[in-house]
Amino acid sequence: MTAIRLLLVDDDPLVRAGLSLMLGGAEDIEIVGEAADGAEVEALVDRTRPDVVLMDIRMPSVDGLTATERLRRRPDAPQVVVLTTFHADEQVLRALRAGAAGFVLKDTRPAEILAAVRRVAAGEPVLSPTVTRRLMDHAAGTTADTRRARARERIALLNDRETEVAVAVGRGLANAEIAGALFMSVATVKTHVSRVLAKLDLNNRVQIALLTYDAGLLEEAEGDTA
Repeated sequence: MTAIRLLLVDDDPLVRAGLSLMLGGAEDIEIVGEAADGAEVEALVDRTRPDVVLMDIRMPSVDGLTATERLRRRPDAPQVVVLTTFHADEQVLRALRAGAAGFVLKDTRPAEILAAVRRVAAGEPVLSPTVTRRLMDHAAGTTADTRRARARERIALLNDRETEVAVAVGRGLANAEIAGALFMSVATVKTHVSRVLAKLDLNNRVQIALLTYDAGLLEEAEGDTA
């Protein structure tokens, strides 16, 4: 079994020590480094090659949002899970749009944080549909119309089947659930998801969900099933 290489980034040494203690004890987790500021992250990633970065948002020099944006622009970017004290925060939304695979609250039970790291390492986001919707609703405001028009332009790059899969991802469905709903194999679903990511230049399923929401497709899908 290959261990998941994990980098911890938080400006509080007690938080880092606690995370290291509770995550490092798992057989499939290897803590490869720790950083106290976002400014240290890129150099540490070059040196330690983590699979996942557990990233705090608020840090003194370079915050976790900026560090996430810088990391996710790299061709060999590790997955990023944001640590936060907020359930719904504009800053968290910015991190997700930058390519973070999800977020966990700092008061989350250790077993759930461990499960989140494992899921992200396996390529799955760590946002429930309820939390995703709450975040996206929080972001809706005066710029919603402009955002919708831009999102619809991007969605137009997809064919009908890819759009159906994108909407299903936006609804928070897993690959097996999408396969059942759209009468296709799980392998075919994975292929469509990969094509959606490539065509729209997105990093992960969370960004697909955000884009389908921005385009108004989730509201339309709910109307069709009402």
